[in-house]
Amino acid sequence: MKVELKRVNDAVHLEGTGTSNVKIHMDGSPEIGGQDLGARPMELVLMALGSCASMDLISILQKQRQKIEDYTVSIEGRRRDEVPKIFTSIHMEFVLKGNIDQAKAAKAAELAVKKYCSVHDMLAKGGIEITYEIRLQ
Repeated sequence: MKVELKRVNDAVHLEGTGTSNVKIHMDGSPEIGGQDLGARPMELVLMALGSCASMDLISILQKQRQKIEDYTVSIEGRRRDEVPKIFTSIHMEFVLKGNIDQAKAAKAAELAVKKYCSVHDMLAKGGIEITYEIRLQ
């Protein structure tokens, strides 16, 4: 796997491209010269974890013939105060709407987060406490 980052302006706005050729914009905070023209790197880490777990969770539930009408995941990360300001804990809340069995959703989430999500493993092995919950609507 390979990605490329290219500087877009005279500040810290970057455009990233991966193997899918989809462009992602990143930027820093105004405190370091950013202009809020893209996601921050640590936001992307949370998005990577959430999307990794979500893709597996949705796939597992679809294979179990669970009808998902709507889906969101909210991810909150807590960071230490000293530099580098790494995450110390992350919590994910999966919210699913549809005709979904609670037990199947709970088992699918456990598999998706703890077994199949490689982003989870990288972060957890780095000492970050990662928790999650499932809410059915």
